[in-house]
Amino acid sequence: MLDLAITGATVVDGGGGRPVTADVGIRDGRVAAVGTLDEPARETLDADGLVVGPGFVDPHTHYDAQLWWDPFATPSSWHGVTSVIGGNCGFTLAPLNKGDGDYLRRMMAQVEGMPLAALEEGVDWKWESFGEFLGGLDGNLGVNAGFLVGHCALRRYVMGPDAIGREATGREVAEMADVLRRSLAAGGLGLSTTRSSTHKDGDGEPVASRWASPEELISLCRVVGEYPGTTLEGMVQGCLDRFSDDEIELFATMSAAAGRPLNWNVLSVDSTDADKIAHQLRAAARARELGGRVVALTMPILVPMNMSFRTFCALWLIPGWDEVLRGTVEERVERLSDPRVREDMLAKARTSSFARLAEFGNYVIGDAFHPDLREFVGRRVDELAAERGEDPFTTLAGIVCKDELRTVLWPQPTSDTANDWALRSLVWEHPDVMLGGSDAGAHLDRMCGSPYFTRFLADSLRGRRLVSLERAVQLLSDVPARLFGLRGRGRLEPGYHADVVVFDPETVDAGPATLVPDLPGESPRLIAESVGVKHVFVNGVETIRDGVPTGRLPGTVLRSGTETDTVQTRKAALR
Repeated sequence: MLDLAITGATVVDGGGGRPVTADVGIRDGRVAAVGTLDEPARETLDADGLVVGPGFVDPHTHYDAQLWWDPFATPSSWHGVTSVIGGNCGFTLAPLNKGDGDYLRRMMAQVEGMPLAALEEGVDWKWESFGEFLGGLDGNLGVNAGFLVGHCALRRYVMGPDAIGREATGREVAEMADVLRRSLAAGGLGLSTTRSSTHKDGDGEPVASRWASPEELISLCRVVGEYPGTTLEGMVQGCLDRFSDDEIELFATMSAAAGRPLNWNVLSVDSTDADKIAHQLRAAARARELGGRVVALTMPILVPMNMSFRTFCALWLIPGWDEVLRGTVEERVERLSDPRVREDMLAKARTSSFARLAEFGNYVIGDAFHPDLREFVGRRVDELAAERGEDPFTTLAGIVCKDELRTVLWPQPTSDTANDWALRSLVWEHPDVMLGGSDAGAHLDRMCGSPYFTRFLADSLRGRRLVSLERAVQLLSDVPARLFGLRGRGRLEPGYHADVVVFDPETVDAGPATLVPDLPGESPRLIAESVGVKHVFVNGVETIRDGVPTGRLPGTVLRSGTETDTVQTRKAALR
């Protein structure tokens, strides 16, 4: 007897096949049949008029901390996500030396925008090894979750405070390799690292992995290749703009040394700079020459992101700006009030890869707290500047300084023309490009990328219609599942795990992002509710019904070699 029969649905199998009207039978946590069911079921779900597909896979999240207080990984699970990959960008919470919790918490608060109060109150921090970290999540997940081993935590565990400031000795690299081996044997999915200048710890110093030599990195990648079902993820400075030749060679060599795919975040698409795409994909071409595979993540939607001069955000990443934006509110207001300081800030921004962040005329005042400024809420800065006869940065600085830097700012989307979207649809079909880059679980009060799944479906069904429904579902489920070698996930086929999403094609979408104080310590985060997602099943158990968690926790820790198969780069098949 079946545990569940989903009947009368439009079934999209995730493998790219055309939608068909069929029933789906589930037994013992797996798909038992797709088609006409010939046996009874304990429970029946009438899905007439609804689409049934495989649960979605988010390849780039930072749910490492949040899953300890929110096993459903909200809001991702509301939008049909059933499997998440954490431990990206070189940042994990394990391995952890006794007494190092404060350092890791402050680092995560800085680099990933996780509120410090939530990290202190929502996580018990009682593990040491990577295996103990994973073990603490067993039986306490409403999604399937796998984690890479972060280079920063690995380095800190071996070198202590010396992980910041110098390269490792040969003995220290060997010890890191041993700790990495134990972490992978316990189920770590692979290694993640960062060499990006945007990543600084809670003390304002470059994070630990940025001090590693290329030789250290390659040695660790070789260790990854010793274990089945593993992978790599990396960030370098060129991910933000354009790779240097050395960065292309490094990514390609890392992948080839491990014999495993390496993915990086994120490939932006702008039709006015289309040559950049070909340049960035040189890393993929070079990797294939060496016997590796490098895959770029790219987002299929434009993710709204707010800014503030008071709390850490992307503005801090502009070279030289963090020197102005650090310190007390009074000190920062004094600096921003100085025309010479502002002129220097703009000059530095315009010659950096963050030049668009400094196009302040394109910002909208999202919220203001001083009574005299309330009339400006919802207005564009360029309009306000024109009324005052000022340049936009002068106008904006005057507003935020009077507001004691509390003003919430929303830069308006760029790269949103028909040419931009036509180019994106071409990029999505490249064999070394994959949808992803939500950063779900990070930058919690600044952005909300987790709903990209339902927003992309809405656009595919009722918006620009750049891809078919079956291709959209495949890009959100099977493609990432295959890159990570997720065993028996990503498709609706007999024998596969019953990770299933049921949605209404007429309404599926995401609501607007709203700020809610629902994190531990009443810290705020941006969330967006799902629209039209009726049911989500993880391993055959319903976890989400009409956007609300059911309270059941059937999720699995996705351990390498147990829940994943090895993806060989030398035989990487084109999609």
